[in-house]
Amino acid sequence: MGQTKHNGPMKKAKMPAPKHWVSPIPFGLGKIKPKHIRDTMKVAWDNKDNIGYAKNIITKGVCDGCALGVSGLYDQTLTGPHICTTRLNVLRLNTMPAIDEEILHSDIDELRKYSSTELRELGRIPYPMIRRKGEKKFSRLTWDNAMDMIADKMKQLDPKQYSFYLTSRGITNESYYVAGKVSRFLGTNHVDNASRICHSPSKTALKRSVGVGASTANYQDWIGTDVLLFWGSVASNSSPVSTKYMLEAKKKGTKIIVINPYREPAMDKYWIPSNTESALFGTKVADDFYQINIGGDIAFMHGIMKHWFDMEEKEYGSAINHEFVKEHVNGLDELKQNVNTQSWEEITKSSGVTKERIIELSELLATSKNAVFAWALGLTMHSFATDNISQVANLALLRGFLGRKYSGLMPFRGHSSVQGSGEMGADPFVLPGGDFKGENIKRIENLWGFELPKWQGDVVGVTLENALLPEDHERKIKLYYLSGGNFLETMPDPDYVERALSALDVRVHQDIILNTSTLVDAKEAVIVLPAKTRYEQEGGGTSTSTERMVYFSPEIEGNKNKIEEARAEWRIYIDLAKRVKPDTAHLVDFNNGQAIREEMAMANPSYEGVQHLKKQGDVFQWGGAWLCEGGVCPTSDGRGNLIPVEIPDLQKKPGDFYLTTRRGKQFNSMVYKEKDPLNGAERYDVLLNPEDARELRIQDEEAIVLYNQYGIFQGRAKIDDIASGNLGVHFPEGNFLLPKGRYEKFSKIPDYNIGVKVEKAEKFNARKDTQYLEKRIDDLEDTPGA
Repeated sequence: MGQTKHNGPMKKAKMPAPKHWVSPIPFGLGKIKPKHIRDTMKVAWDNKDNIGYAKNIITKGVCDGCALGVSGLYDQTLTGPHICTTRLNVLRLNTMPAIDEEILHSDIDELRKYSSTELRELGRIPYPMIRRKGEKKFSRLTWDNAMDMIADKMKQLDPKQYSFYLTSRGITNESYYVAGKVSRFLGTNHVDNASRICHSPSKTALKRSVGVGASTANYQDWIGTDVLLFWGSVASNSSPVSTKYMLEAKKKGTKIIVINPYREPAMDKYWIPSNTESALFGTKVADDFYQINIGGDIAFMHGIMKHWFDMEEKEYGSAINHEFVKEHVNGLDELKQNVNTQSWEEITKSSGVTKERIIELSELLATSKNAVFAWALGLTMHSFATDNISQVANLALLRGFLGRKYSGLMPFRGHSSVQGSGEMGADPFVLPGGDFKGENIKRIENLWGFELPKWQGDVVGVTLENALLPEDHERKIKLYYLSGGNFLETMPDPDYVERALSALDVRVHQDIILNTSTLVDAKEAVIVLPAKTRYEQEGGGTSTSTERMVYFSPEIEGNKNKIEEARAEWRIYIDLAKRVKPDTAHLVDFNNGQAIREEMAMANPSYEGVQHLKKQGDVFQWGGAWLCEGGVCPTSDGRGNLIPVEIPDLQKKPGDFYLTTRRGKQFNSMVYKEKDPLNGAERYDVLLNPEDARELRIQDEEAIVLYNQYGIFQGRAKIDDIASGNLGVHFPEGNFLLPKGRYEKFSKIPDYNIGVKVEKAEKFNARKDTQYLEKRIDDLEDTPGA
């Protein structure tokens, strides 16, 4: 069956729809809501020293914020201009001048007084720098000296002892591709990226369920589907332009349903700044909320299917799309058997949702012709995340919500071009165009002209742990090469992470700004390299959106605050390769971005067409409008697989609460506002259910302590609409409660949810000296894998 092509942006509905308004009072006066106009004025003021360049980035560049893929002011979903606060908040990273040299070279203890937010606001890294062991200040280096030092250290090490990591800070596909290629050329498979920490379970689950590792649908499929279901996703906060699509969907009759422990205000009511109607009167986003227990999703979906099988007993075909299942799906009997062994008691206990409510959603989905299921970190940041997502795929396969208009599975990605990072091979488990195994290894070796290391590379969490292995261990990581990233504020157990970072001989921070992890000591040296932004990359670059659109972003002229010594990220990797292995480095050399794109198209056949993207506005979608079109999956037998999964045991003890981390007004770990404009929560506020608060005799805004065997969090109670027994704290502030070394079983990402006890601060502090703290033995905490 041929691929259907996406037919470009749709026109918006012209008529206003008052039934979706939040309030007839213009601009939501008197309500807690984002102040978009005020924020926009502030952004303009912050960029006033480089306003022409800022304007060029917004009107000509591809957004380096979320993963919707807005090119200039336009996207492929709806006609008309789009702009959002996430993009405006990130803008200053691209326009600001260099850090003042006096501050840059001040005492390291003075710099350590700054938060990451304050460090970011100091400006950009102006030139290569070093801080050796025992030195209190950074000193300037030439590029040649810096690169020779890194290369000399690499030559002394076994390739199993160095590791590469790339963040999601606007990095282009070209840089991901070259980084993946160069790391393998240098002999290491320790190469990882930020998107794997967020969505690798989505890829793993979708591959085993339907044979693809990406969204099977488009944003346009939201507009007119019967049901758009968001699982553990606050799309409106992470990708504000998506609320425009939601409003259009509602006008076409789509029901929007949110499954989340917390009734996220941004998914309830939102004011869309670039839509006049919504900017004035707001939009009621969700038609219904299911406030589920953290980790209760699998049980909840068992309930939906259990009722479907009950419906089928009464009337064949009333819930399951038998024609689709017969032609395109394996494993119905095994799944049915698994679901039928689950009792309603187990289902309601684990999910926290009543049988009546589950049946209500089950029947809505059974009578819907189409549905799009979208999910984010609420499903992926668990130790059983792959099972979570295979369970979502089970629902879609039973109803045939796959491979056609208005239907599909959509991992809702947070950042620009994270979709491309794995597709370019910057990942320990993959190479461009497929997995790191068998035929694909041979194919890439033939293309690249050198042999790949055959041992399995480690993921980021494990490589950090391995920095603390004994000196003579063959996998002790001694050099870490970071392109952006701040592990101190993104990984569980920050104290442990700091010990790991300082145990490295050499740490390289290739970045545009300083952050708190740049300032941690190392045994020999910390080397800092100034990178160019995506808009400065010579010859432009590409990025891939959530819906598989590959956009070209041109090099943008006119930067008044140009960092003269900054270099394109992919060029720095090639320079390193030439210094470590000068005799064969021609195998990884590229003269320009166009040459990289030509090879990308050969290395990953899905990207055939990327080589033709050359100017602003150029875009193509790999895989066509729908993956698994017509129900045909790229699995070994062309069929989708129903995967029976078990209800996870969260090992909650009586009196425990289950905690999840959430984002506020921030871009990954970059915090832009101390107070969330959508719910008024401050950074150390703990979302607590009103019934739970009453039982614990905790008042709103009272000082409370959350603790477990891993750490302590001191915060304030914010009594809010969150499911009973569940707590919400901000990421990264809550990371001290999360254990290191607890990974998802298939894709090895950290678990960001944990059981904790809650007490009033005065009670906790009165007895902590005698009981709790004696139990933590720090010596044991130092041993990896202990």
